[in-house]
Amino acid sequence: MQANALWMLEQEARALLARLSRVKPFVLYETMVPAAALSPAAQTAIERYLVAGRRELRDLTSSFIEWLGESGRDATASEAQRMFTVLRMRFNDVLSQFDLFSDVITQRSEHETGVWLSGLDVAATEALALAGNYYQSPPVACYLDRGPGAAIRRARTRLPGGGENPVAVIRVPRERMVGSGIASSLVHEVGHQGAALLDLIPSLRPVLQQMQHRGLEEDAAWKLWERWISEIVADFWAVARVGIASTLGLIAVVSLPRYFVFRVNINDPHPIPWIRVKLSCAIGDALYPHPQWNSMAALWESFYPRAGLDEERLKLLADLEATIPEFASLVADHRPASLGGLSLREALADEERRPARLAYYHRAWRASPGSMRRAPPSLVFAVMGQARMDGEISPEQEGRALAEMLTYWAMSSALDISQTCGALPRRQRATS
Repeated sequence: MQANALWMLEQEARALLARLSRVKPFVLYETMVPAAALSPAAQTAIERYLVAGRRELRDLTSSFIEWLGESGRDATASEAQRMFTVLRMRFNDVLSQFDLFSDVITQRSEHETGVWLSGLDVAATEALALAGNYYQSPPVACYLDRGPGAAIRRARTRLPGGGENPVAVIRVPRERMVGSGIASSLVHEVGHQGAALLDLIPSLRPVLQQMQHRGLEEDAAWKLWERWISEIVADFWAVARVGIASTLGLIAVVSLPRYFVFRVNINDPHPIPWIRVKLSCAIGDALYPHPQWNSMAALWESFYPRAGLDEERLKLLADLEATIPEFASLVADHRPASLGGLSLREALADEERRPARLAYYHRAWRASPGSMRRAPPSLVFAVMGQARMDGEISPEQEGRALAEMLTYWAMSSALDISQTCGALPRRQRATS
């Protein structure tokens, strides 16, 4: 019985090795046009991570087989089975990581979608970059999924089963392709990565905790602001980068049945949708002052008037709304140590993103469309969003323009890489 048990476990372990040998690098079997490919940095980081995982599995499995043939002979069948079970769980964990990145890469072979995803990679990378070299940006990879909201698996965080994620993986809603709304989702998730790289949440929390102990009626509101700060900082990043396109995209996501728009869930890291849109408008006005932000806030309230809410909810919304101006200024003027003395407003806001400048760019680009290709992707998204707000562009025109720009960014990135590789000196051939 003992010999049969060890033999069976050895066969199972060898089967794991056989299955592992069939897991090949993505570059060997995922077909895509060059413009749809991941950036070399992202591709290399993913492949290196997965190679290391496969090597670990191979070593662990080989060691287990050796153990079965040596000291394992003295173990009971249940002890050997217990060790094999742990090995197989680790095996499944590593393969689940492979599946995670497979979702990211497989869509690159879809017609048009693959190229657009590569364009989103370029846009996300640019939206994450800050002048001043405050951090080293990780590679970014985007993919599409169902549902109205986006999400990010940040780089340098723990993956299921262990190990550090080598790239920032951003999931964006398929239904938002292609329009300026994609910018809101994309740059919001980029904001989560940027906030982590700058340690913004640990830096802001003590400041917000101080605001909760002033003995004022609104102290409870500040407790909620602290609870929601992670999502709010990401919203702040998005407004700073793409202007009112961020707020328009947010409205598209949180335009839900009335119950959900006013729903209070203190365990949810997202602010109450109704107040979140109001705050987005206030952040926009703090960064890029213009009457449009008050108009947008009023329009939002016309969609979801407070009439009919219970007294407790009305009081909470009133307290939150009363603290919005001070809170928006506090976040904008916050000076984390990671920014070397700069405030978030100074590091993220850009005079070129003021509504009047964005409107100017749209007029200039209509006269000379090729000029748009020389602009940073986040500025293009901001201009398109402002044009939508101003009624200067239709949704159909916006969709066509952004699809063309995503394709252009992907193509330019692929050509830049090809030119860089072509300029590298050839290795001297070995002589016999």
